[in-house]
Amino acid sequence: MTDLSNATISERKITFGIIAGEASGDILGAGLIRSLRQRYPQARFVGIGGEEMVAEGFHSLVPMERLSVMGLVEVLGRIRELFSIRARLLDYFFATPPDVVIGIDSPDFTLAIERRCREAGILSVHYVSPSVWAWRQKRIFKIAKSVNLMLTLFPFEARFYEEHQVPVAFVGHPLADRIPMAPDTLKMRESLGIDADAPVLAVLPGSRAGEVERLGTLFLEASRWIQERRPDLQLVIPCVNRDREKQVRDLVDALEVKLPVTIVRGRSRDVMAASDVVLLASGTATLEAMLLKKPMVVGYRLSGFSYALLSKLVKVPHVALPNLLAKRQLVPELLQDDATAESLGAAVLERLENKEERARLNEAFTELHHSLKQGADEKAAQAISDLIEQGAH
Repeated sequence: MTDLSNATISERKITFGIIAGEASGDILGAGLIRSLRQRYPQARFVGIGGEEMVAEGFHSLVPMERLSVMGLVEVLGRIRELFSIRARLLDYFFATPPDVVIGIDSPDFTLAIERRCREAGILSVHYVSPSVWAWRQKRIFKIAKSVNLMLTLFPFEARFYEEHQVPVAFVGHPLADRIPMAPDTLKMRESLGIDADAPVLAVLPGSRAGEVERLGTLFLEASRWIQERRPDLQLVIPCVNRDREKQVRDLVDALEVKLPVTIVRGRSRDVMAASDVVLLASGTATLEAMLLKKPMVVGYRLSGFSYALLSKLVKVPHVALPNLLAKRQLVPELLQDDATAESLGAAVLERLENKEERARLNEAFTELHHSLKQGADEKAAQAISDLIEQGAH
């Protein structure tokens, strides 16, 4: 239920300019629109968004799919179109100025628009901090000139902005609001057709082709190492789409020794919820596994050049979100040369068999879940509403 105890409902005909460039931003945008409309029933929402936002009454000037570009080569191939979309959007906002412009994630595209709008006297907000606290920290000065307000999902991000005198509000993470405190493991196993009693390992080598290519065989070899010691282990791999599913099947078929594995298209969260332990690449999936209270082992490899470069640039001691949030190593991070089939397998096996460690992790993960369960949609809407009502420029 939406808590409007601190909200002032206004009949002002506020116009919100919102830009979301990918599916996760579309979901955030839809939740934000719902909460803002509770405060401003006469509000208008326009910019770029996806199906979730459009379903909430949003008017998208350009299909969001035109912004959903990943990878340097893909971006270079579409650079003229992206610049054209940005120019069209700015022309629209300058001709019919919204009361506030809100960029959701996609910082390479949205921050430039926010800055131009702010320079033109339009309030600007950025929702979801870039990883400026982790690397390329000098970006903070550009961000400070681009936004009237930064909305962060994690408390450590907010502290970084406060240290640099950038107006910020920590709103919590929407996933923490949506994922229950105690997920129903048995129900998920039943829905996936997985044995209720056998130990289950969820393997997530990543959602992009390059990640699966780099980590897929390594994770499969680690899984085989575990199965040699625990023949009762059930191995389940969720794949984000048909292409990744084919890629994973090809990797399984290429193994010298047959490995029994269940491959599921989509439903990565359900697969994690059904598991006892998760072996995964670094990224948002580590947050989902934490919210699902699952012990996990994080493994990652980059090219030697990329790893050497990032090692010099990255300013944080951990890569896994549970460790960053806890400010200590709750889950093992096996990176680069440390990520071998045996080391990953041994770490997974230890978490399968150590019940005391699993209980301690559950307690720590539950505490972190509570810290992120803030009612993100509502908090974000409140912070934006406060900014509008103050009329700060």
